[in-house]
Amino acid sequence: MSALVLDGRKIGDQIRHELRPRIETMVQVGHVPGLAVVLVGENPASDIYVRNKVKASEELGIRSFQYTPPASTSTEELLGLIHSLNGNPEVDGILVQMPLPEQIDAQKILFAVDPAKDADGFHPLNVGNLVANRPAPRSCTPAGIMELLKRNKIPIKGQNAVVVGRSDIVGKPISLLLLHQSATVTICHSRTTDLEGECRRADILVAALGRPAFITRDFIKPGAVVIDVGINRVVDPIAVAQLFGHDQSRLAAFSKNGSVIVGDVDPRAMAEVSSAYTPVPGGVGPLTIAMLMANTVTLAEQHCNYAALR
Repeated sequence: MSALVLDGRKIGDQIRHELRPRIETMVQVGHVPGLAVVLVGENPASDIYVRNKVKASEELGIRSFQYTPPASTSTEELLGLIHSLNGNPEVDGILVQMPLPEQIDAQKILFAVDPAKDADGFHPLNVGNLVANRPAPRSCTPAGIMELLKRNKIPIKGQNAVVVGRSDIVGKPISLLLLHQSATVTICHSRTTDLEGECRRADILVAALGRPAFITRDFIKPGAVVIDVGINRVVDPIAVAQLFGHDQSRLAAFSKNGSVIVGDVDPRAMAEVSSAYTPVPGGVGPLTIAMLMANTVTLAEQHCNYAALR
């Protein structure tokens, strides 16, 4: 029996469809949800991410505010922009695209965002709410993973979940979200002893380490659910042939573009050994943007209710 492909595009479309009537309700009472996106300097990858986020906002009817300060911007100058957005009633959500230039104190910037406008779920207050399992914006990629599991009716309660990667953006928050759903969670990282053995115990394996195809067949328990968060660009023809020798469409894409995208898990092993898996691309990625939209809409609803009570 072939593995179930966990289609992030399909689930993302479902989430956006569910958001539309909520947005229309707010518009009817005179409030258009607004998302401010701040991109400092020029970073081609970040620029693509921001364009996709802005496009998704506009397609849903969310007002988009774009700010592109130069790469020379100081921490103080960027703090001034954040404070102005915090005070702007037309802005419901604020997203500061990472990474920031080296001279900017990224922690200061993230901490300066009003927690009630924290569309990314990165503010310490919202992280604390995540730990306490209280309502608050959740980090978008982990929230998307949970939607993917829930909507595909994949059991979590009592399952062994192994998360490879301990970042504040994915590894830590997805571990907490799985824990809140009564999974038994192990967090692995670069210092883990016997990483292969730890991964092979997983009923749910989340790979978020940023190394192309690092998780091989030997890491995957037969029948496990594999969530591949990685997005890595591979340009070496030999590596591409090893990874995609079975996939003529990906080889053709490499011949055309000179590169191909691969996750943190060997794609062929993932498809052949797992019971369900997220493809790369088309798995977790589309859900990250969908959950950013969901966070923004929820924050806007809260702001509408607050205004109504005043």
